[in-house]
Amino acid sequence: MNKGDKDQGPSVRVLRVGEQVRHILSEIIARGDVHDDVLATHPVSITEVRMSPDLRHATVFVKSLLGKNEEAVLKALRTNTAYLQKTVASKVRMKYAARLKFLADESFDEASHIEKLLRDPKVVRDLEDRDEEA
Repeated sequence: MNKGDKDQGPSVRVLRVGEQVRHILSEIIARGDVHDDVLATHPVSITEVRMSPDLRHATVFVKSLLGKNEEAVLKALRTNTAYLQKTVASKVRMKYAARLKFLADESFDEASHIEKLLRDPKVVRDLEDRDEEA
């Protein structure tokens, strides 16, 4: 990559490692390897993992299924970060173990909000008026 190419997105390697970490975390949580009552009783989806370019940091986006008790789920994941980091590091071959940071995935909420706005009668009417003018 040239120094002038900084506007390009993440490299294929960064994306691949992020997806590998996502799969590993999903597997750990689904198997119940984390001994935490909140994680045992609340299904969690790891929706995305964004790795830093140097692969030392991973931002993990999570969604509590049905959107319930998301703060409790995030707290449980953050409480168990050391265990999760150690387990991921043992399964991903990298020079450094990535530090995990857990965040709620808000993209589903944003999509629902946009969908709701598009169904608003005023917006539907405006879109229909625009189509008739064309």
